[in-house]
Amino acid sequence: MRDNEIIADLHIHSRFSRACSKDLNLFNLVKWAKIKGLGLLGTGDFTHPQWLEELKELKEKKGILYYEDFPFILSSEISLVYSQGGRGRRVHLVFLAPSLEVVDKINAWLDTKGRRDYDGRPIFKISCRDFVAKMEEIDELIEVIPAHIWTPYFGVFGSKSGFDNLVEVFG
Repeated sequence: MRDNEIIADLHIHSRFSRACSKDLNLFNLVKWAKIKGLGLLGTGDFTHPQWLEELKELKEKKGILYYEDFPFILSSEISLVYSQGGRGRRVHLVFLAPSLEVVDKINAWLDTKGRRDYDGRPIFKISCRDFVAKMEEIDELIEVIPAHIWTPYFGVFGSKSGFDNLVEVFG
């Protein structure tokens, strides 16, 4: 690894996501990131109210959160289940926010669309196109990334989502 390189995992979860370990707390995330040679993690699950409260206890400097000296970028995953082109679509997206202030704006908007307190990866009936458009409206620095792109049930190119290209997904 070169001096200017960072090995990161930005698609993670907290203990508040279904099918995830109850040991996924900040201490253990940092412990295992260091063991595995990672220098940066996504926070995962910033849409979950309880996890967000824990994240807000961290020190924030220029949009990076720090647990002791270990950096985190604000990240979350969302499950979008909707109809488009006459068929059901199921897509997971990872999204990155530039600050806790922006996270609060995202969560306020999501609260107008449904609940986010039951899972770290909440489900909403919003199209990918509409979700990305709203994120751009909230803050142009929000990044949206297709999650696990090939998986059958929730990947944008999965057999259950049925998209053939990203233009079809996002317009």
